[in-house]
Amino acid sequence: MNYLWGFMIILGIVYAAITGTLLEVTQAAVDSSKEAVTLCITMIGVMSLWMGLMRIAEKGGIIRRAVKCLKPFLRFLFPGIPKNHLANQYIAENFIAKDSVIIGLNKEPFTKGLYLVLFFHVYRFSISG
Repeated sequence: MNYLWGFMIILGIVYAAITGTLLEVTQAAVDSSKEAVTLCITMIGVMSLWMGLMRIAEKGGIIRRAVKCLKPFLRFLFPGIPKNHLANQYIAENFIAKDSVIIGLNKEPFTKGLYLVLFFHVYRFSISG
């Protein structure tokens, strides 16, 4: 995949040099990188706020109660996960966070989704040997 991206970037630069639009391509790359850095700095604050709130909810026992409420639903959807596995907690947090995303309050499910992918990946390989 890295070779593909590298090839497309080099091909775009060569094409821009041939057509004489290299200055515009360079300016667009610089502008896009500025926007990317601004977006990252903005998202750090939002992610920190919501991850902190989720950590408070976890320490306060709200997540544990949510996992209890969602347990029948989670057992139906994911029968292969053991009852007290930590993945159940992350799935429940993801469900809770998804509701707040729908109303525009949260961007954290992406990080919880990454945790889920990692847990399922590790869990699958720990069972298969």
